[in-house]
Amino acid sequence: MESDSDLTMDDLGHPNGSPAHSGSHGNLASAADYDYLIKFLALGDSAVGKTCFLHQYIDKEYKPSFASTVGVDFREKRLVHRVPGADGVVGRSHRIHLQLWDTAGQERFRSLTTAFFRDAMGFILLFDLTNEQSFLNIRNWLTQLQTHAYCENPDIILCGNKADLEDQRKVSEERAREIAEKHGLPYFETSAATGQNVAKVVECLLDMVMLRMEQCVDKTQRPFAQNGKRLHNGEMDEYDGSSKCAC
Repeated sequence: MESDSDLTMDDLGHPNGSPAHSGSHGNLASAADYDYLIKFLALGDSAVGKTCFLHQYIDKEYKPSFASTVGVDFREKRLVHRVPGADGVVGRSHRIHLQLWDTAGQERFRSLTTAFFRDAMGFILLFDLTNEQSFLNIRNWLTQLQTHAYCENPDIILCGNKADLEDQRKVSEERAREIAEKHGLPYFETSAATGQNVAKVVECLLDMVMLRMEQCVDKTQRPFAQNGKRLHNGEMDEYDGSSKCAC
């Protein structure tokens, strides 16, 4: 995997998930280096570890953050992703430019952060295993996603973060898996401090999103927002909701 964060804001204008287009001048030339621009968004209550999670994935190191994210921020990574086939055979590979958006968890930023929901193709929903309230607030975040995401059943992975703090745990794995199964979500227990399952979460979400794109009946349409417009069920391509990531 090769990291790269030299894109300028001009490069961010490509439609989500659409193939990159090369050009003969300006920033368009850098688009030839990847096939798809994929945007993921991390969300959850304040202090659940979203920023540290993303730092761990990008830099493979723990960077304790003592200041809450204000509004939104993002990190970037280049990688090659191979879509797993339904029969377990590895499918074709794609060069991905991945944008990982970090959102503020405080209520006062909610109107700002939800504006970014419709442009993300996948979501990493985190709660703190040592904080009961952050776990109870999962339902509120899921409601927000149903209202503001590109469709009513977007690709989401639920993460119980800070798994390294076992002696401070307030939420059992059984309870967490129960709510994940209730909402049909993959569940991982993660640690931004040790790196436990951090890369697996992103890889699993990539599998889910790329499979959804592959299964679009009309390849000219994509199941996500275009030009800032949320696509509703009647406007989306047919999708087999029973598909799961190979994780």
